[in-house]
Amino acid sequence: MVQQLAELQTSTRIEAKFRKPTLNDGQSLWRMARNSKVLDLNSSYSYLLWCRDFAATSIVATVDGEPAGFITGYMRPDESGTLMVWQVAVDEAFRGRRLAAAMLERLSLQVDAHRVETTITADNEASIRLFTGFAARRKAALERQPLFTRDLYPDGHDTEFLYRIGPLD
Repeated sequence: MVQQLAELQTSTRIEAKFRKPTLNDGQSLWRMARNSKVLDLNSSYSYLLWCRDFAATSIVATVDGEPAGFITGYMRPDESGTLMVWQVAVDEAFRGRRLAAAMLERLSLQVDAHRVETTITADNEASIRLFTGFAARRKAALERQPLFTRDLYPDGHDTEFLYRIGPLD
């Protein structure tokens, strides 16, 4: 796994550093989510709370000291060892360099996840590739099923499919 992580870092072709988010990152996380044009944008307040309360289960990638990408996640309270990934974003200037994959690998190791979960809409091809690739690299089973169907939302949001990956090596 360490070798795979090193290969991902090398293949990003950028000098990225990885760390836990701080309150000062809240603005950048909100902007990256907004600029992604695919993520549900939450209030700026929620990103500040995330950086305070869930920093240990989230990650920020920086390039030259500036945030270039992030993953927010939390450990499921009812499933010990399961990392629920809430949002993944990479600044447009750094897309296509496998930064999201490197962040996901590092975060899963950082929290010692035995499983990873996320939800993805059917039209989010980039996230589908990210998480199916993660499962393949980790040689882990991947289950996909509808979790939050359109009828549950008050605003017609597309169905979010649950991706469960694991157990992880």
